[in-house]
Amino acid sequence: MPSYRYSAVAMDGSRTSGRMNAASEAQLGSLLNKEGLFLTSATLNEARVNMPKMKTNEVADFCRQLAAMLSSGITLIRAMMIIEQRDSKPHIKKIYQAMIAELQRGTTLSETMAKQGKAFPELLISMMRAGESSGRMDVTAHKMADTFDKQHKLNQKLRSATVYPIILVIMIVGVVLIIFTFVLPNFFSMFESMDSLPLPTRAVMGISHFLTNYYWLLGIIIGVIAGVLWYTFRQPVPKRWLHKVLLRLPKIGILLSTIYTGRFARTLSSLYVSGIPMIQALTIARNTVGNKYIEWQFDDVIDALGNGRTLSQALSGVNGFERKLLSTILIGEESGRLEQMLESTADQYDYDSEMATTRLITMLEPTLIVFMAGIVAFVMISVMMPIFQLYQNIGAGA
Repeated sequence: MPSYRYSAVAMDGSRTSGRMNAASEAQLGSLLNKEGLFLTSATLNEARVNMPKMKTNEVADFCRQLAAMLSSGITLIRAMMIIEQRDSKPHIKKIYQAMIAELQRGTTLSETMAKQGKAFPELLISMMRAGESSGRMDVTAHKMADTFDKQHKLNQKLRSATVYPIILVIMIVGVVLIIFTFVLPNFFSMFESMDSLPLPTRAVMGISHFLTNYYWLLGIIIGVIAGVLWYTFRQPVPKRWLHKVLLRLPKIGILLSTIYTGRFARTLSSLYVSGIPMIQALTIARNTVGNKYIEWQFDDVIDALGNGRTLSQALSGVNGFERKLLSTILIGEESGRLEQMLESTADQYDYDSEMATTRLITMLEPTLIVFMAGIVAFVMISVMMPIFQLYQNIGAGA
């Protein structure tokens, strides 16, 4: 029987970890539940399959096809075979083929997905596990299709909104390099006979000389800095600090907070309505937020919930969520309609995220254009100042 290394949370919020033998991760969760523990993470001590991570739209398409076939009465294994035949992407077919082999051995769908490494999101695995328990896998798959489809559309809108600013930044860098490496050197020969040059001109000449003759050194410096930053901010503490700083940036921080709040509300709503215990739901939802600083604060949230505080009270100390979320949760708790309130809040925040992104890009575009114009104006002034000075000297000599 496989051996699992697990982490779990008790009802009082205390944490425990250890090893346990179980036929599957689902059985491991059931065994821990009998002991009053809620499974938060599990690692199979045996080697697991390492499959490529599926994109959000691919996960949504999988859930949609699975929901349609299960609701039509098609068996799970037959449905997976049909899905595998329909998909033409080699890396996706590889995942489906591995899943079919596992299902034919009698493994549950949730455990089969969990065995595919990082191929499927943890949210989907947990939701399908709940669907298996309730016998409504088709309903769960349909709900997950809608959830991941909305997430994909929002991500696409955010990416589309950033295309133009990225093009502007590339143009700015290109224009600056052309000016400093090709245009300005043609003027420098005019200034060689001058005894003194204005400070802006000397600065521009120095930059141009460095870019023309030591461009390779600049490439090395940029590469080293990028490598150091990449390694540094992959570490837990620096990454948490970076995500905290991003939340405090003007305009950008508000946008990110809106996105994180909507993502958390939608995930928690899906888990809660499926009957997953709140502590376990929070443990899963924290990993879908996308901000390590916010995720780090959930240790206190889970402790507070285990000590008998309500969800709204437990979340009150989280820095990074919109304050409106707490009011919504409080109303949902008092009215007994928490899942509906969370879902409607997620829809509202998705719309707010789109509008905030549009406003931010609208402000960013003219800012970048003015910045590029400022660089060009500074270079022109730096070149024109010694030319005027040269003309004045010639006029005084005459």
